[in-house]
Amino acid sequence: MPAKEYKNTRVAENRAAIEGHIREILRLIGEDVDREGLLDTPARVTRMYEEIFAGYEADYKDILGVAFDEKHEELVIVKDIVYYSQCEHHMAPFFGKIHIGYVPSGKIAGLSKFARLVEAVTRKLQVQERITSEIADIIETELSPHGCMVVVEGEHLCMCARGVKKPGSKTVTSAVRGLFRKDAASRAEFLSLIKD
Repeated sequence: MPAKEYKNTRVAENRAAIEGHIREILRLIGEDVDREGLLDTPARVTRMYEEIFAGYEADYKDILGVAFDEKHEELVIVKDIVYYSQCEHHMAPFFGKIHIGYVPSGKIAGLSKFARLVEAVTRKLQVQERITSEIADIIETELSPHGCMVVVEGEHLCMCARGVKKPGSKTVTSAVRGLFRKDAASRAEFLSLIKD
C-alpha cells in the first residue's frame, strides 16, 4: 500500500457493534463467551478486520498515480508477490502469489507500487478471478502500457479445509491485456520468466 498504511476506518467507527456481533456468533456456535481464552477475541477479531479489510479504503490513483517518464519499452516483471485475501463466499482466507508483467509505453511505476497495488486489491472480500482482472485493469488505466499480463496463484481454505477438503490444490488465473493478447511470443516470454 502507499506510504501511508491503510486501515479500514469503518471497522474502527463501528468497533463496539462488530465486537458485539462477534461475541454473539461465538455464543451461537456453542462457545462459552465468558471463558478466559475468548474474553478478548471479539476485540482481536475487530482489530484484525481493520487490517485485512483495508482495501476498501485504498485509492488506486494514489498507488500508481506517481509514474516516471522513461523510454524503456521492454518487458518488466514483478513476480512472486505474496498476497492474503478473504473469500467472499465463505469469509475464509485464500493466499498465494501474484506475477505482474507489463511493457511500458513511456511511463513506468516504482516497483514497490505493484506490491502496494496487490495489497489494496486483495485486502477485502474477493474472488481470485476478480483480483486478477482488477489488477490488470488498474495497470492498463493508470499506466497505459503497450500491454500487461497478470497471473494469480491461490490456495483457498474454503476448498482445502472444508467441503471437498483438497489441501495443496491451487487455482491459477490470468488476465491478458494489449500486446500480450495479440502476441503469443510475448505471452510465452512472460510465462517462461515467472516459472520457478
